[in-house]
Amino acid sequence: MRNAIIYLDNCVFNRPFDDQSSIHIKLETEAKLYIQGKIIEGKLKVIWSYILDYENEQNPFEERKNAIREWKHYAILDIEESNSVLEKAKKLVKIGLKSKDALHIACAIEGKAEYFITTDDKILKKTKGLKEIKVIDPIQFIKILEGE
Repeated sequence: MRNAIIYLDNCVFNRPFDDQSSIHIKLETEAKLYIQGKIIEGKLKVIWSYILDYENEQNPFEERKNAIREWKHYAILDIEESNSVLEKAKKLVKIGLKSKDALHIACAIEGKAEYFITTDDKILKKTKGLKEIKVIDPIQFIKILEGE
């Protein structure tokens, strides 16, 4: 798992800014911060994408937008839109994913990420059978990381 390639979606990047009164959200936030620490240490590699840029720029909170944008500097790869990404996304839409979610996962697959990390329960449910990438929440990812 050392140096695993991961992709964090916009939900994960925004988790620390959510209301932390729910223990579930607080645990996901802690897991996300732990994952980011591993990225900074160089023990995990992260991929960025044009769809992360696009969604982050829609964020009305300037402080959050700037904090998330900084993570692009840690990315080993920045996936741009391409025919390959769009074709992958079209297939993912057919399993019931929303277009933006499909684009995120398509970018992660294009960048050869091993794990797509999200806090979105709908994405987690709809992608259980995906063979190209493991879609997982941050808490489950930590369990795998710590289980080495």
